[in-house]
Amino acid sequence: MGKTIIEVKNLVKKYGDFEAVKGISFDVEEGEIFGLLGPNGAGKSTTLEIIETLRTKTSGEVVVDGMNLDKSPNEIKKIIGVQLQTSGYYPNLNLIELLNLFAGLYNETIDPYALLDKVNLRDKSKSKFKEMSGGQKQRFSIATTLINKPKIIFLDEPTTGLDPQARRNLWELIKEIRSSGTTVIITTHYMDEAEVLCERVAIIDSGTIIAIASPDQLIDDLVATGFERPKEVKKASLEDVFIQLTGHVLRAE
Repeated sequence: MGKTIIEVKNLVKKYGDFEAVKGISFDVEEGEIFGLLGPNGAGKSTTLEIIETLRTKTSGEVVVDGMNLDKSPNEIKKIIGVQLQTSGYYPNLNLIELLNLFAGLYNETIDPYALLDKVNLRDKSKSKFKEMSGGQKQRFSIATTLINKPKIIFLDEPTTGLDPQARRNLWELIKEIRSSGTTVIITTHYMDEAEVLCERVAIIDSGTIIAIASPDQLIDDLVATGFERPKEVKKASLEDVFIQLTGHVLRAE
């Protein structure tokens, strides 16, 4: 077990009489990719927004890198990066100008070209956000989360709507970010994505965590119950075929 960087204990979020998050508890270890999985409305985005200091909790305790959310929200903001499902950018600024704008908000001095290199977008440095493909927009959005050199980044469904090539290239980017020592918290509806990326996942349904373990452990536990797929599992998928036939190189759309 590594160092715990996020501790969530008995977290509750209510909207009037509706309880969106029902007393959940979990820990995230430093340097891991941790997935929070669940159907729409399960409470996963609400949980992340509370940890990110974007939404208030009803009760419970959240500690991030040793700092209590109730006592040190501004200090927590300094060590996290947040990429949301939808992001708005000034339409008439190019990528370099946008990165410098965000750096000013963080009071950070940056090399914008170095950040674009990290997400393979240097050749788009003078392009406007609206002119890029879906995959390029997502990679730039992740670049903005790295401006303040965060210890933890939060990615909320980062590959939704992307083609298979863009998805797999984004997976490699996320792995590279983690390999630099950054902890990654991710939500996704793609189970193959969680299986490839995450050391551990928590499955949340109706505001309650119903399972938490590594993807391999959860799969093994299911198989141990006697579960069998109705169709024989092949050694490759249609997505593998698509990638193999069309190539791995990112393409502008």
